Amino acid sequence: MSEKVKIFAGRHSRKLASKIAHSYGVNLGNIEIVEFSDGEFQASYQETVRGNTVFIIQSTPPPTENLFELLLMVDAAKRASAKKIIAVIPYYGFARQDRKDQPRVAIGAKLVANLLTAAGIDRIMTMDLHADQIQGFFEVPVDHLFGSTIFMPWIKDNIDKANLIMAAPDTGGTKRANAYAKHLDVDLAICYKQRKKANEISSMTVIGDVTGKDVLLVDDMVDTAGTLTKAAELFMSEGAKSVTALCTHAVLSGPAYERINNSVLTRLIVTDTLPLKQESDRIEVLSVNDLFSDVMAKAISNDSISEHFLIV
Repeated sequence: MSEKVKIFAGRHSRKLASKIAHSYGVNLGNIEIVEFSDGEFQASYQETVRGNTVFIIQSTPPPTENLFELLLMVDAAKRASAKKIIAVIPYYGFARQDRKDQPRVAIGAKLVANLLTAAGIDRIMTMDLHADQIQGFFEVPVDHLFGSTIFMPWIKDNIDKANLIMAAPDTGGTKRANAYAKHLDVDLAICYKQRKKANEISSMTVIGDVTGKDVLLVDDMVDTAGTLTKAAELFMSEGAKSVTALCTHAVLSGPAYERINNSVLTRLIVTDTLPLKQESDRIEVLSVNDLFSDVMAKAISNDSISEHFLIV
């Protein structure tokens, strides 16, 4: 007997979910989110999910309503007797809170994992977690996909490898950038930054020689774009020929768009794990729909997804 599969979407990720469902070969399921006058909302499936494997697609950036909507959708599916509930979270919110980096702070990424588990998920699929160890916060299987699966073909089609150097905008991204550099057999440069506080950089220096090179900056997310644009300026001041950035998650909050449009970046390549808040000639979007739909199909057929892990 073939597996019965239904795909549903939260309001924040409906556009991406529609593309994933189309790539998978099904229509999005019908779910209604009813809002009350005080702001409270309720998730209600408008079709049966009894005995079905249910995929729920929803990224969880702020506001926290996006996360709570996902939790309600999971709970509703469980109470409607779904056979299995798989949360597809292209962008996992609160992932930057993965440890106690100062006294008396919450570990938000672990709390979110606990909430999802308590709600009743059987599996989670996500992409480019801010910290790999977040996978260990779950007691259910985690399919942690990499943006490199999307970016690597783009690099090979659009960048001259002979003059390329990979770069990390900070020391935290060294492992990711180094994996790209090894895979492409090119050199690596690193920006070393010091912060006074979150989202505010006090100083940056370059480690490595970028003179005459086309710099390819890679990171898991771009938020206010302060680090990214300052790193690009620093590389250009050190003699780089051009700077292009690859960032999986386009958080792009605060002055991000203004900074990018006024920066020395040739272009910023992102994925559609998060929808853009506005258009920009500097920003190019690559879709993750085929990647997620293929992994979802293989989860149903119990096939290996190792081919999607090109590099770490």
